Amino acid sequence: MAQTDFFDALETRSTEQREAELMVDLVAQVAHAQHHSAAFADILHGVEPMSVNSRAALARLPVTRKSELFERQKTQRATDPFGGFSALVRGKHMPRVFASPGPIYEPEGTVRDYWRAGRALFAAGFRMGDLVHNAFSYHMTPGAFILESGAHAVGCTVFPAGTGQTEQQLQAIADLKPAAYTGTPSFLRILVEKAREASSDISSLKKASVGGEACPPSLRDWFTENGIAVFQTYATADLGVVAYETEAREGLLINEHVIVEIVRPGTGDPVPDGEVGELVVTTLNAAYPLIRFGTGDLSAILPGHCPTGRTAKRIKGWMGRADQTTKVRGMFVHASQVADIARRFPQVNKARLVISGEMANDQMCLKVEAIEADDTLRELIAVAVRDVTKLRGDVQLVPPGSLPNDGKVIEDARSYQ
Repeated sequence: MAQTDFFDALETRSTEQREAELMVDLVAQVAHAQHHSAAFADILHGVEPMSVNSRAALARLPVTRKSELFERQKTQRATDPFGGFSALVRGKHMPRVFASPGPIYEPEGTVRDYWRAGRALFAAGFRMGDLVHNAFSYHMTPGAFILESGAHAVGCTVFPAGTGQTEQQLQAIADLKPAAYTGTPSFLRILVEKAREASSDISSLKKASVGGEACPPSLRDWFTENGIAVFQTYATADLGVVAYETEAREGLLINEHVIVEIVRPGTGDPVPDGEVGELVVTTLNAAYPLIRFGTGDLSAILPGHCPTGRTAKRIKGWMGRADQTTKVRGMFVHASQVADIARRFPQVNKARLVISGEMANDQMCLKVEAIEADDTLRELIAVAVRDVTKLRGDVQLVPPGSLPNDGKVIEDARSYQ
């Protein structure tokens, strides 16, 4: 592909160059967060920034999950609604503040393409001069602004459609003839179906960047049959665009200026490439420096490189939620407890707690992949299960590699009928 097929030269850096530059930036970000974010001054207390110069060193830092961010914001709301996470103060350097469910408040900085959406839209075929019909919500949440800023970075003009008022939106599309759509895939489908019913001309729409919900291959194929090439993005209000789809349709490419780890749910321990785990993201955003931020979403690293010539790693996409907390015999059991049990035994590679039975008759079995397994090990693990969870459960030793690679640490297989 020609260089004009890429958003910028960062996308085609060698793997070695990208990794080296990310690690240099990581050292600077840790120092910046300690000095300009009260929350990370606390979370990273005693950490020497120069020592955090590798992925192994990064993995030794604590994971900060959304629940902790929310709790810090809630307890400090009277003095700092951002809970000490923002490195900005209100004024010209913070043009907007947004709210996500919780509520969790997020600051917006003044950097061009603040949420790094431009390269995702470029990969979806958006080009300078395109009119973009932006159907993400402009109400409180940053979704619409994430995509709008990316469209402006590409050189597009944006129609701020927002959500709802389908008939008026169809009229605007027929009149303005936008080339592209941004919004949820479900609303785009509504627009296509309603346009067909009303004989409204929306044939100008040829490409779309969708997010906010799943877009399975069957729905993507339906859009293709209706003349619209749809590309997915993975973004959050806290982190911006983390990964995005290219025309290769092979997973989602990890965005520049973020460091992605896949960790075993309930822990901060990275798993090997290919294994499903929780997405943990470090942003190199000076305004909102989130370091090892646990998204609560499951994914896995794909092998190899994108056929388009972009050299960043790829993830499989959204594969479910990592928070698998469940209640057994009236007691909450957490993924972190399963991890705690497994850590006690060097022979254990992987563990999966299966809850079965009918309501009011819960049965618990910890399936364990272990080397040098014997009855003594099984008995010791059973004791650890009681010690950690305060519940009795069976232990089943299984051969290495036999547990499913789906990121589940707790499987609720109970019958609720």
